[in-house]
Formats: sequence, structure tokens, C-alpha cells
Amino acid sequence: MLDRVRRWAPTSFPMPSAADLRAGLVHGLVSVPDGLATGLLAGLNPIAGLYGYLFGTLAGALTTSSALMSVQATGAMSVIVADTPGLTGPGGDRGLATLTVLTGLFMLAAGIARLGALVRYVPNAVLTGFVNAVAVNIMLGQLGGVTGFAGQGPNRVVRALDTVLNMTAFHWPTVLIAGATLGLVLLLERTRLGPLGLFLAVVLASGAVALWSGSGVPTLASVAEVPRALPTPVLPSLTAVAALLVPAASLAFVGLVQGAAIGQAVPNPDGAYPDASGDFRGQGIANLVSGLLRGMPVGGSMSGTAVVVAAGGRGRYANLTAAGVMVLTILVLGPVVGRVAMPSLSALLMLIGLRTFKPDQVLMVWRTGGTQATVMATTFILTLLVPMQYAVLTGVGISVILFVARQSNRVTVKRWQIGPGVPLPTESDPPKVLPAGEVVVLTPYGSLFFASATVFESQLPVPGPESGGSVVVLRLRGNEELGSTFIKTIIRYHDVLEAAGSHLVLTGVSERVLAQLTGTRALDHVGTGNVFTATPNLGESLLAGLRRAEQLRGVRG
Repeated sequence: MLDRVRRWAPTSFPMPSAADLRAGLVHGLVSVPDGLATGLLAGLNPIAGLYGYLFGTLAGALTTSSALMSVQATGAMSVIVADTPGLTGPGGDRGLATLTVLTGLFMLAAGIARLGALVRYVPNAVLTGFVNAVAVNIMLGQLGGVTGFAGQGPNRVVRALDTVLNMTAFHWPTVLIAGATLGLVLLLERTRLGPLGLFLAVVLASGAVALWSGSGVPTLASVAEVPRALPTPVLPSLTAVAALLVPAASLAFVGLVQGAAIGQAVPNPDGAYPDASGDFRGQGIANLVSGLLRGMPVGGSMSGTAVVVAAGGRGRYANLTAAGVMVLTILVLGPVVGRVAMPSLSALLMLIGLRTFKPDQVLMVWRTGGTQATVMATTFILTLLVPMQYAVLTGVGISVILFVARQSNRVTVKRWQIGPGVPLPTESDPPKVLPAGEVVVLTPYGSLFFASATVFESQLPVPGPESGGSVVVLRLRGNEELGSTFIKTIIRYHDVLEAAGSHLVLTGVSERVLAQLTGTRALDHVGTGNVFTATPNLGESLLAGLRRAEQLRGVRG
């Protein structure tokens, strides 16, 4: 067990550099208003967002395979949390702990099972539709925060429309502060301050609210208590587990996909790319820590990682320093944090949503073809109109269906013709009708599983009245497993050939496939002497099968 822990634990912990400390300072300062804004986006006490940032960053820096990945709450995950009932009011703290811990357990299980490679099966069309719909959701969800008017309706689109139709009811001091925050962020980011411009913009706008007596602009302290201490642990609620399984699974999926994208884009300091499964485990542990210490669900954050990289971070100490800065902010500046203007946080979220929207990616998928465009549009619309956890699961379902359909349609059967004096076989399309008295070697390309069986069978030569005395040699090398549907297809084709006085020979059969043929009695059906297992020597099994075919040719079944 100890050896396994050592294999999982990251090893890149050199001495901290000045660059890491500077990057951590910048990242920590930016994370304070960003974490509060993310908690607001999730419909929680904003402090839960800050705690998620703190403990996600700390635990992620210690446990992920990626040395630079920042594990924090993300916009997509926050929107899912906002759509999850039972996380506020009496018992809401235990509900949030349950959701976050369940998310961590799903992530940890995926990492232990080494499922990191599976994220590549999610089509780009699904991800593009989902991510851009999340961007729109973020912007629509903050219209109330930047206008001071709470629109009514069953979903964010309807509520946003209601807000636009009631402009006369806007609280204009709130609108002014939100606009000033956006303007300051855009202005200060262009200076040498860089990412710190975001932090300074919130400070200046909040300072203006503090000096503007009677403005009526809400601050963080007016909606939530800002403790000047680290949180006490909270235990999950076992009674809430069943109701939170679906949103937790959705959160885990979204967080892992986002984290995998970071791992593929940001190499470690030694130039090697991190192990996706190791990042899965690290994100899972980060959620367990965050959940038990009153934080919200977290995952790999592209924006947080980008801040670390842009600020010159070179290793894990950048995120560890950022966590330390957040701890000091909470312990020393708790009352000051309570003066943060709520419209400033909403304005930050509007800007994050706008920057998350990628019209170039939408256009690329749209130009790919009708199928991809339809999938993207379906995912986009569902993400806008239904609760996010169900939209995520629908996107996963679409991914699975597309994968199965694509794999099943990619099966191609080719005929290999091997003549005397010809060193290499020639490849051509198989005949539609099986010729009489010939040996026909067939090689299938693609995945031979249940959904591809019909496509495979449709390409096999059909024996006719004059097809007697022929032998079909089917090469199966490279296929480590056949499903029962495909085995039934082989049995059915053998029977059709036998009825026409022809034969079937299987070559290149793996040990696993041989066991399947034996267990299903297909081996008895085809005949033990007509099945040849694969050997390390390429072509040896095929040659043995061809010799057997010559013996069978001309022999009526």
C-alpha cells in the first residue's frame, strides 16, 4: 500500500524559486475576488467559493501529476452547483459537503481505475456546445447582479429576458459600479499590473462604494458573514447522497474534462506532460478536502492555471504560495473582504463568461458538417434550457452514441489475393457473390463489436447456386475480443457457406477470441481444424489457414 502511495504522489518538489513566489502572490490576490465571485455564481454563500479556491489550490498542488495546474472552482462547475437543490438554507452546509465529497470520490475512483484516456472519446462538437452554452449561462445569470433587478422565470434565458424588459426598475448605482469595475479591469490589465489589474479593479470599485454613503449598493457583508478564521470541518449527510449522485457525477465529468485539457496544454517544468489519471486522483483528493472544510466542488481551472503561467510560475510552489496568500487574507483582512461590492463580483463573472465564449470554435464545428453542427446545437440548447447536471449527462450520452455509430460504420472488409511468385498480397474489394472453387481471403479493418456486425456482414461475399467448393479465409489478427453478436454473425455465415457446399476458415485468432469461440461452442460449429491461432511470426497463421483451405477446396459440405 505504501509503495502505491509513493507511485501516486508527485515527485517534482524542488526548492521554491523567486518566480514561483511572485506568481503565487499574484495568483493568491486574484483568487480572493475570483473565488468570492464563483461562490456567488453557484448561488452559495460567496465564502464557500473562496474556501473551495483555498483548499482546492492547496490540495491540488500537493497531489496532482501536473505541477502547474490550479485546482479551483470553475464557471461550468459553478453553474451545475447553482442548478442543484438543497445546498442553501438549513442543512445546506452538509448538503454542499455531501456534493463536494461525492464529486471527489467519483474523480478519485476514475483516477484509481486509470480512466484518464477516456476523455478523448468526448467529441469536440459536444464540448464546444457545452462550454459556449456555459459561457452564455454565466453572463445571463449575472444580469441581476449588475442591474439590481431580479428577473423572474423558469430558467436563465427567461429570467434574462424579463430583466431586459424591466430596465426602468434597474438600480442605477449598482449598474454604475458594475460598469466601473469592468472598465477598470480592461484598463488595468493592459498596464504592467497584468492579472493584478482584476484585483485592483475590485478594490477601487469597492472603495468607491464604501465612500458613497447611501448608494444602496450591496456588499459581501450585507449578504454573508465573513469570518476572520479558517472553517471548522463539516460532515456529509448520508441521507442526501441519493439525491446528489447525478449532479456529483456531472461535476466530476466536467471537472475531469477541463483538467485533462490543461494537462494536454501545459507541460510540467521538465518538459513531460502530466499523467491524466494522476490528475484525476489529485482533483479527487482536492474535492475531499474542500468538501470537509466547507468549500464547493473544484476541478482543474484553465483560467487559474493561465494566471500562474503568465505570472512566471515554474512549479508547485506557485500554487502553494497562492494558498498561503488566501489564508492570510482570510485571517488578517476578513472585515475588509466583507466590504467587497457585490456588483463588482457580478461584473467579473460577466467578463469571465464573455471570455469563455469561443465563436471561432463554434464556427469551426459548424463548418465541419451537418452532423457535428446538429450535435453542437443540441448540446448548446439543452445546456441553456435544462438543469446543467442533466445537460451534462445528455452530452455524455450523445458522445457514446456518436462513438458507437462512428466505430460501427468504419468497418471495412477487403480481399487479399496471394498468387504464386507474388511477394506481397494485393488488396481489393471482396466480390459480391462468392465465386466457385476459389479461396477468398478476407481482412476486416475496424472495430469488430456488436454495433459493427451488420456492416461487416453486409460486405461478405454471398454464396450463390454455383459457389460450391469455395473456401473463405477470414483473418482476425489484431482483434483481442469478439462480442456475442459478432460470434453469431460468424456462425450464421458458416452455416450459409456450408449450405452452399463451401467452407469457412479463421486465422490470426487470439487466445482470448479462441476462448470465446470455445465457450460459446462456435469452435465446434466451425470446426477445430478450421481455426488457427495467431503466432508471433506474422503470416504464419494465415499460411496454415491457406494450406487448410487448399485441402477443403472442391470438397462439398
